[in-house]
Amino acid sequence: MTEAEFIAVLRLLPLHVAARGLVDDTALLDASPLVVTTDTLVEGVHFLPTDPAEDVAWKLVATNLSDLAAKGATPEGILLNYPLGGDAWDRAFLVGLAEVLTAFDTRIIGGDTVTLPPSAPRILTVTAFGSDAAAPARSGAREGDALYVTGTIGDAGAGLAIALGADGPSELLAAYRRPQPRLADGRILAPHVYAMMDVSDGLLIDASRMALASGLAVTIDLADVPLSDAYRAFSGDRLAAATAGDDYQLLFAAPEAFVTDATRIGAFSAGSGLTLHDSGKPVLLPSSLGYEHRPRG
Repeated sequence: MTEAEFIAVLRLLPLHVAARGLVDDTALLDASPLVVTTDTLVEGVHFLPTDPAEDVAWKLVATNLSDLAAKGATPEGILLNYPLGGDAWDRAFLVGLAEVLTAFDTRIIGGDTVTLPPSAPRILTVTAFGSDAAAPARSGAREGDALYVTGTIGDAGAGLAIALGADGPSELLAAYRRPQPRLADGRILAPHVYAMMDVSDGLLIDASRMALASGLAVTIDLADVPLSDAYRAFSGDRLAAATAGDDYQLLFAAPEAFVTDATRIGAFSAGSGLTLHDSGKPVLLPSSLGYEHRPRG
């Protein structure tokens, strides 16, 4: 597809009024206050070359919306930076893009297209804007707060193993390829919790980041980490679940007496660092708490 053809199809997708029909180089937003986040997916790092383009489009937008969910925001729109690199892949990407925008009532504001060099990995970026946010910071946890997480943990990690060739159910594969940002939960929780973030790189590493930002220590009991029935049948390994990424559940700090459907998995205390238990018994920390980007070489 040429740039003009790609943008012509974008004009058929849900457009934000600020996009001005995608005929300008800028957009004019009047929503206030705004929450802004951006995420980049790199082929071979965040998604497999064999992942369907439709699913890559879904994941690209959903990961950004998950950050908005952690601030209790309502999606306002997205900017898309896209490398044109193959007619069939580009057209399939647009199908998935339409699906995710429609599913989460999100609009395109604008973006940029570039040409992908031959054999280069795809690098895709979305910047998302959200409004009406209560915006709890990850640094707001208090000594004595409990640590909670929504949904279940480990499904996407199992889904990645399935995408790489393991036998397993389609629902786990879908958890990896088509994450569901917890936007409704975020809007409900954000005005009442003290700290919140999404679980993207792994439950343990993200909980450690919240504790560090809040100047506290955190203790997690693996026995309390919620697992889906599908994950229990696939593996049931709670430590593997707690260190896998891409769950996009909400992790938050709130008082011990907080009434919620989320699962209490730990608590904050004075000090620093992460302490791990299993049914109350101390557990040595694994060598890796989750995913971290590192320079090559």
